[in-house]
Amino acid sequence: MEFVLPTFSTAAKIRVAITCVIFICSTCFNVAALWTITHKYRKKSHIRILIINLVTADLFITLIIMPMDAVWNVTVQWYAGDFACRILMFLKLVAMYSSAFVTVVISLDRQAAVLNPLGIGNAKKKNKVMLCVAWVLSFLLAIPQLFIFHTVSRSDPVHFVQCATVGSFREHWQETIYNMFTFFWLFLLPLLIMVSCYTRILLEISHKMKEGCVSSKEFDLRRSSDYIPRVRIRTLRCLCLCIVLTFIVCWTPYYRLDIWYGFLPEMLIQEKVPPSLCHILFLFGLFHTCLDPIIYGLFTIHFRREIRRVCRCTTRKSNTWPSLGTGSFRISTTAVPVRRVAGVPGGSEI
Repeated sequence: MEFVLPTFSTAAKIRVAITCVIFICSTCFNVAALWTITHKYRKKSHIRILIINLVTADLFITLIIMPMDAVWNVTVQWYAGDFACRILMFLKLVAMYSSAFVTVVISLDRQAAVLNPLGIGNAKKKNKVMLCVAWVLSFLLAIPQLFIFHTVSRSDPVHFVQCATVGSFREHWQETIYNMFTFFWLFLLPLLIMVSCYTRILLEISHKMKEGCVSSKEFDLRRSSDYIPRVRIRTLRCLCLCIVLTFIVCWTPYYRLDIWYGFLPEMLIQEKVPPSLCHILFLFGLFHTCLDPIIYGLFTIHFRREIRRVCRCTTRKSNTWPSLGTGSFRISTTAVPVRRVAGVPGGSEI
């Protein structure tokens, strides 16, 4: 089969443009979230630690994967050399692992908060241990990238260099096993844990609601200055479904593409799957970093209360602010990330 050199096609140009938009949005949302948590709200809590780690993981994806993908699509071939090829592919997988694993840690923390509300005293210590495990696993599981990826060059019909896995596997089934290994750790296992955790949360709260146990007296056992005493089951159900569905909607198309590469590479090589579809499937995975800073807050009373408070503050201080754009940024900075996991019962208000 004649080798056809890839080009910077129209579909690739659209992919780069959308990636740049996602990059700007994700950077603004996550930096705003990080600044708010670390500066505006100085009181420490185990929830803040979780959110800081999730924002860090999302910024990891934003600042490593997105720029690399955009530049790579523009240049078409790899110009950064073999060392950068190995390191960037390694960091790319670290970023993806860390984002998935920290999301799992948050799910486990919310489950513990509901099923064992009296164990809040040990929550901070347990979360630190789980976060350490999550980050260590992220780096360990990504180590094969350092040996699998390398620069591959060819001179016919023209000199062309690419960062790829060509020649790293003796048989195709070995590459398939590796792809399925990453698929399990990056998508399947986190999804199963999240579904399990949020299903148990819904069942537990529904059970207590039916028995009439959800009252301010019961929750007084775990109340603090940053605790939500009442939970609306309808809002909670929407929140849990939204978290799981967002993970599925954003990452399923991306890993569908990965499965094609693993099991049916000829479909991509022979372009039986349109290249434009491949670009679209890849972009789905990037949207998750934009949704993370806001998804937990949209369904909580506290988030809406913060929006109203800041809007009133904006109205009163409009004469002192230089422009509407500045005021709008302050609203998003204050409100978007502040109530990230507050909607989950037993959670802490950030």
